Amino acid sequence: MAVIILDQLSKALILQILSFPDERVILNGFFKIVHWGNTGSAFSMFQGRNGVLALVSIAAIVILYLTRHHFDAHTLPGQVALGLIFGGIVGNLIDRVFRGHVIDFIYFYLIRRDGSELGFPAFNIADSAICIGVGLLFVLAWTSPSEKSAVQSAR
Repeated sequence: MAVIILDQLSKALILQILSFPDERVILNGFFKIVHWGNTGSAFSMFQGRNGVLALVSIAAIVILYLTRHHFDAHTLPGQVALGLIFGGIVGNLIDRVFRGHVIDFIYFYLIRRDGSELGFPAFNIADSAICIGVGLLFVLAWTSPSEKSAVQSAR
């Protein structure tokens, strides 16, 4: 729930301080706060498919919920990881349903010698939560004691 609240509060703040598609340079040549809309998914893939991606989000929530026992969900780190993922998916789903696009506002970039920008795709708190949660699940799976003991037993 904390991820959803933080995500939606940060997006509400962006709506208050920046018009669409405005931007504010925070650190020239490195970081901007932007107000961009994304009807696609990560890296703006599937652009213009907001409705389909909303359905995919709902399916992901259901599938993750039904298979959560496979993801070390009985431990605190596993619960945190799944909480980050669920919160991130719901945060972006709220945008898709109520705004028709996901609000992205964190933008890192470099200025090339020719003056153009080389930027990482803009993202938001929900996107960060999903990535951190998935990364944490990978680390947990990699370091899982049950996996280590199963490997040692097989030897």
